Amino acid sequence: MKRYIFLMAFILFLIPPKVKGEEIIKKGESLNLERCVEIALKMHPDITAAKNTVNASESRIGQARSNYYPQIDWSSSYNRISPASDRSVSSSSSGITSSSFGRTGGPFDEYSTGVNLSQTIYDFGKTPTQVKIQNYNLDSSRSDLKSILNQVVFNVKQAYYGVIQAKHNKIVAEDTVRQTQQHLEQAKGFYEVGTRPKFDVTKAEVDLSTAKLNLIRAANALKISIVNLNNTMGIPYAPEYMLAEDISFFQYEITFEDALENAYKNRPDLQSVIAKKLAAEKSIGLAKTGYYPVLSGNASYDWSGESFPLEEGWNVGATFSFPVFSGFLTKYQVEEAKANLNVLKANEESLKHTVFLEVQEAYLTLRAAEDAIPTAKLGVEQAQENLDIANGRYAAGVGNPIEVTDAEVGLANARTSYIQALYADRVAQASIEKAMGMR
Repeated sequence: MKRYIFLMAFILFLIPPKVKGEEIIKKGESLNLERCVEIALKMHPDITAAKNTVNASESRIGQARSNYYPQIDWSSSYNRISPASDRSVSSSSSGITSSSFGRTGGPFDEYSTGVNLSQTIYDFGKTPTQVKIQNYNLDSSRSDLKSILNQVVFNVKQAYYGVIQAKHNKIVAEDTVRQTQQHLEQAKGFYEVGTRPKFDVTKAEVDLSTAKLNLIRAANALKISIVNLNNTMGIPYAPEYMLAEDISFFQYEITFEDALENAYKNRPDLQSVIAKKLAAEKSIGLAKTGYYPVLSGNASYDWSGESFPLEEGWNVGATFSFPVFSGFLTKYQVEEAKANLNVLKANEESLKHTVFLEVQEAYLTLRAAEDAIPTAKLGVEQAQENLDIANGRYAAGVGNPIEVTDAEVGLANARTSYIQALYADRVAQASIEKAMGMR
């Protein structure tokens, strides 16, 4: 029986686990871009990790606030004591002789239990400063979460359009195979009636083999792009689904100045470093509290004795501690906090430069992509016209197979370039939205 259980456990270990991807996506479902983004926002592990980082930051605020409240603890102890009555200690100065522990005789039990309360009364702003620092750290972690959300959304958009591009490239490859197959049949027909040499047939067969090889590559590229999309959505074991094709061209209306303004206002990574800078400013004040005293109160109630019932006792007091000298610890802590603040200020300035660069690059790439689309579209029309002419000349007996092959290759390249231009435009739109900190 144990062997059977072990065998079943081993088999289950080898089988890939069913993940939530099989539940969130139904087999054969048609997904559009918004649906893919929605799935990624729910399933991607990077987002889950970032959300838990936010939760941890919220918990640190509670930890900092704990100093506002009294600290209560209960302690109990039991000791078995054997006094060394035969080993007396003599005082040379006073001539008094006493036994260890102040008593003689055999072993005895000692019991004690009690409750202790301590409360910080005033610490010169140390606790509220710690709370403010943790609040700024929470703002920073929330901004980091937004950065990850934006990055995941951008990755999904890029992968989604990559699948659409690969799908259209596969269609182009299929059309090319079909065209070369028709040309081969035409060449064979001309050869059989003696109007064309064997070379035409051989040339067409070579072109067909090349077209089929390109189709295999295009089909594999499509499969890889789907795997990449599944990974960006956080569901690598997703069932088969369909994508709603949406890669048509539309003008993205925005000026560079507006894009840059939006970026400085919305970029979460910039907001994160600003929050960290504010926390660093507060850290200087926190470090300076090391120069100040702390006033705290304490109270306790306890029971102790050698036997039950135990004797009761209590005490109440206050403690005022003032740091006189700590080996220049506070001085160096303040200097460290100031240096950390200067680092964050420099990081903020550097990030602003990076934001400017990213927005500028994304804007220029977007405009170049939009300008390329009409040219690429015209190239397809011209290549199609050229192929029609080449086929007509070959059918009339005045053309040659090389003209047809060149025209077929030209059309395939033109269609691929047009698809690439549409893909580049959509990715450029996603890039400038990411550069502006928008989803």
